[in-house]
Amino acid sequence: MFKGRLADCVVGSLLTAITILVICREWGLASWSGILTPYLVVGVVMCFAAQVRLSRQAFIAVAAALTLALALTQGGWQTTTLKALESAGFIAAFFSALSTLRNVAQTSPGIQKAGRFLSAQPPGRRYAALTVGGQGFALLLNYGAIQLLGALAMANASAEPNSEIRGHRIRRMLLAIQRGFISTLPWSPLSFAVAISTTVVPDTSWAQAVIPGLVTSVLMAGIGWGLDTLFKPKLSVPPPVRVEPEGGWATMRPLLILLGLLVSSVATLHVLTDVRVIGLVAVIVPVIAIAWLFIQNIGQGGFGRVSGRLRNYVCSELPGYRSELTLLMMAGYIGTVGSALLVPLIARAGLDVAALPTWLILVGFVWIIPLAGQAGMNPILAVTLLAPLIPDAATLGITPVALVVALTSGWVLSGVTSPFTATTLLIGSFAGISAQRVGLVWNGAYALICAVVLSIWVVIYAFVF
Repeated sequence: MFKGRLADCVVGSLLTAITILVICREWGLASWSGILTPYLVVGVVMCFAAQVRLSRQAFIAVAAALTLALALTQGGWQTTTLKALESAGFIAAFFSALSTLRNVAQTSPGIQKAGRFLSAQPPGRRYAALTVGGQGFALLLNYGAIQLLGALAMANASAEPNSEIRGHRIRRMLLAIQRGFISTLPWSPLSFAVAISTTVVPDTSWAQAVIPGLVTSVLMAGIGWGLDTLFKPKLSVPPPVRVEPEGGWATMRPLLILLGLLVSSVATLHVLTDVRVIGLVAVIVPVIAIAWLFIQNIGQGGFGRVSGRLRNYVCSELPGYRSELTLLMMAGYIGTVGSALLVPLIARAGLDVAALPTWLILVGFVWIIPLAGQAGMNPILAVTLLAPLIPDAATLGITPVALVVALTSGWVLSGVTSPFTATTLLIGSFAGISAQRVGLVWNGAYALICAVVLSIWVVIYAFVF
């Protein structure tokens, strides 16, 4: 079996090389970079096939089977296969770049202190604080935000001696963290929802999608806060005495500075260059992470300590994401190849998607993507599979961004309900319940209300704005 320290270093080095090649291609620095990427992706997948558990190997087997079916049925299958490998490579590079900031932020005392401050807020403002603050943490830590804030929330709740109060506190805090995280997905330049949606829908960009994405985010976060406020649990015991958290809102300063630096860097370079935002993020995030790493280690070993952390990231932490990377990369690959197989099948069946009302197609994305999530379909797979099956925006009589708004709306609903997504799995593990219970019971009413509201929103955006 391909395992051990050397194997991890090989995988980490391949992923680093893929990230560099994807950056070069996005920035137009080397025309040959796109030629090498598919081969390196194949190498990474072959390594993962010998390392991941059976459920992840199944995704690789499905990808291989679809490739064989494509080769047997279509003459230009090589072009589609290369496109699918490039999609998988982009996902690997984007994930690897974002993970650098997570690695550094998790060891920052300032970030830890800010997280403790949010989780220690009194009940009247704890949900709002964790939802809004959780968005900031999500930008820096990605899924690590749920791990960090979830652990701090559980530590806070464990200090409560009454089991009834403790149970309600755990549920409300964990839901605030999860909903805060997923509400960043429609607008964040660091989210896969935006990166993939603006890739599969031509003539779209983050700059075009960010404002309607923020509206989607406000709707999702606002509905969550409203439900938490309206349906506060009724206690059979006297409520606990409220204690103000240590420190003040100045504790959040390090988080705000980092967010300001990140967003301003992305916005400035987006104006000054023709590079897509995903290409900018793939450079800006690692640069900020390395600079922050140097700041953290001033006087503590300096360059040697920093180089050691970087080696550990490449040879240990990055390969440690093999399970997540296998799922994400294969989702992108399977979606690309699968859509190429479905398009001619739909045409031969005489189905004309363009004949459907445009509003129905948009609303369909809002509902179909989360429903597919219940069957184990990752949002990346759902979006890359479904988006190519519909006519272009001009044919539908709408702007391309309207399609992005619909896709990201369905994406966030899948993220909060599917028992197979990382958010529900992490929340379930903290609460000691199944991910299915988190998605369908804890978030069931919330998801239904959001689905109705977002269905109305995507239609209004498409035909009014």
